[in-house]
Amino acid sequence: MRTEEFDDQPRRGSPALHSEKIVTERKIFFLDLKENERGRVIKITEDVRGRRDTIMLPLEAADEFLDALQRILELERDLPPLNNSQA
Repeated sequence: MRTEEFDDQPRRGSPALHSEKIVTERKIFFLDLKENERGRVIKITEDVRGRRDTIMLPLEAADEFLDALQRILELERDLPPLNNSQA
């Protein structure tokens, strides 16, 4: 699920220029485009049952980051299916 507007994340510092929220089975990811005196960054926050971890990705590195994610996804598509059965 993706949504551009949400109010359940505490705000710190300058307001986000744009925000996205991704909800999975056990985690919530917040992606905020922010700006400070050093430039623009993508703030990526992972929330797992109230515990939050955050990284700041400088916008200059975003294309390289996205390319690396794309390569990982392409590689994963070629892997055999994951066996989730408990023996």
